[in-house]
Amino acid sequence: MNKIRIDKWLWAVRIFKTRSISRTACSKGKIKINGKSVKPSYSITVKTIIDVRKRYINHRYEVIDLIDKRVNAKLVNNYLNDITPKEEIIKNEINFSLSTFRTKNIKGRPTKKDRRQMDKIKSKIENI
Repeated sequence: MNKIRIDKWLWAVRIFKTRSISRTACSKGKIKINGKSVKPSYSITVKTIIDVRKRYINHRYEVIDLIDKRVNAKLVNNYLNDITPKEEIIKNEINFSLSTFRTKNIKGRPTKKDRRQMDKIKSKIENI
């Protein structure tokens, strides 16, 4: 096997939960290779670099090996190399921190704990 459909590979390495979600992401233009959106039937080979947009983060993966059957989560690293830029990972952490901070009902002045959380988020944003 030297080529495989991109939607099948994305599902097999557990980037998407189902193959239909993977196919939909390809159709909506959330999967890119060399800056171009690809169709679900696009064939990939080893050493292909894939950009995947999930929510607000741009993930980047390099294909190490091809697979067409879904594998255990522990074995995924044998088939892909995650080369997502550090800025995108930090963006994910910041958004998670903000979402958990916003969900809390704050009335009046922030408490000392709230203030520490706000300072931690602010320092992460400044370091980007």
